[in-house]
Amino acid sequence: MEIGLITEGTYPHSFGGVSVWCDQLVRGLPGHDFHVVALVGTGGEPTVWELPANVSAVTAVPLWAAAPSRRPGRVARQRFLPLLEVMVESLLDQEEHARLLFARSLQAMAEFAREHDLVAAMTDELAVRVLSRRWNRVPRYAATEPTVADAVLALGLLANSLRPLTIPPPRVDAAHCVANGLAALVGLAARWEHGTPLLLTEHGIYLRERYLGLRAAPYRWPVKALLLAFTRRLCALACASADLIAPGNQYNQRWEERLGADAARIRTVYNGVDPAAFPVAGAEPATPTLSWAGRIDPIKDLETLILAFALVRAEIPEARLRIFGGTPRGGEGYHQRCQDLVADLGLTGAVAFEGRVPEIRDAYAAGNVVVLSSISEGFPYTLIEAMTCGRATVATDVGGVTEAVGDTGLVVPPRDPEAMAEACLRLLRDPELRQRLGMAARVRALEEFTVDKAVGTFDELYHGLARSARSGGAARSGGAARGGLAASAVSG
Repeated sequence: MEIGLITEGTYPHSFGGVSVWCDQLVRGLPGHDFHVVALVGTGGEPTVWELPANVSAVTAVPLWAAAPSRRPGRVARQRFLPLLEVMVESLLDQEEHARLLFARSLQAMAEFAREHDLVAAMTDELAVRVLSRRWNRVPRYAATEPTVADAVLALGLLANSLRPLTIPPPRVDAAHCVANGLAALVGLAARWEHGTPLLLTEHGIYLRERYLGLRAAPYRWPVKALLLAFTRRLCALACASADLIAPGNQYNQRWEERLGADAARIRTVYNGVDPAAFPVAGAEPATPTLSWAGRIDPIKDLETLILAFALVRAEIPEARLRIFGGTPRGGEGYHQRCQDLVADLGLTGAVAFEGRVPEIRDAYAAGNVVVLSSISEGFPYTLIEAMTCGRATVATDVGGVTEAVGDTGLVVPPRDPEAMAEACLRLLRDPELRQRLGMAARVRALEEFTVDKAVGTFDELYHGLARSARSGGAARSGGAARGGLAASAVSG
């Protein structure tokens, strides 16, 4: 089989837990070929993973490439503006029927993109007029007095979001979206164009993380509201359209069902690690040490970790905090913020930012306790890797964390430095408890969360999708439905 593996901001252009998962999947299934469609920033990002021979192609889709300088022609405008009217109506209207309007307009825009420049049409001055006019007809938007600049910005951001529709959908046996949201656009387009069966995997909750990210975005309310409406509609469409949804934890399933997924089409597949790569960590450091590993990113909430460590340090003055992980492009400001917080709290010398480490297991071995402080997660690799190494853990109660830990670690509320500090102090002061929890965590990880188990499950799912496609199952909302939707969208 050839699998279209669709990623956003991860494999093969950056490191992180989702990228590790992708690499495990591809290497673990050498009998399948993988066409990777990677949504990236500018298109200049290097490939940082060594790709195995069964990666047949990599198609990079730059979401933030330069906007076209040309204007759409008369024919393109005449065809596009009615589509935009319907899409904007579907985003501003909160009623249930707007879901169908959105699906129709999105499919019609995918067809439009086969013949015309979708980004140019989205950012044309007439498109700006359409959005401005529609905004001012909806009281909750009109009350915020949206400006022409707001409309220009919103359409530019939506145009970037729709860039995945501008590439030819891959001809593959199954499309596997590694995240909901923008990655799903490629899978949906392949379904509409070729009847390709669609598999959706969510590690984190894309919609929730979009909410969190936009809170601090420098946009006015009308722009944020429109972007969130687009994300909600898109995530719901992907959940309703996928032949199969394989979230990385059961927590995600509740979100997916609320978005319209049929529970009968959801099968949880936990992440797994290679036990040989994560042996028992061995002797603990002599100095009481907390260890953290991951990417330096606001979603990981290092600020709460640092604040908690300050409380730990007040009780155990010799304690240390070691932070392992790189800073993604664009995250330099957050990294500096964390360093400034360390300095402000008088922790310089006690907290070390150590960057990426060649062997991640060394990061877990560096601490007596491994801490996870995130405000949003799926089924975090750092947690199950630390568990496999036999280290005791303190983790925030987000995503699938409690499913991973069970009763083998301490779980605390997110954004609660006091609770995190209390849990860390409890473990640092009780070596017997640390050892007991660490060994129990290793047993649990080896029984439940191995890479062979996860990869074998996806092999079964791929073959099941292929059988369903051969029997005509994928056609229920695939290529056979293409004809009438575009016309319906144009007519509204």
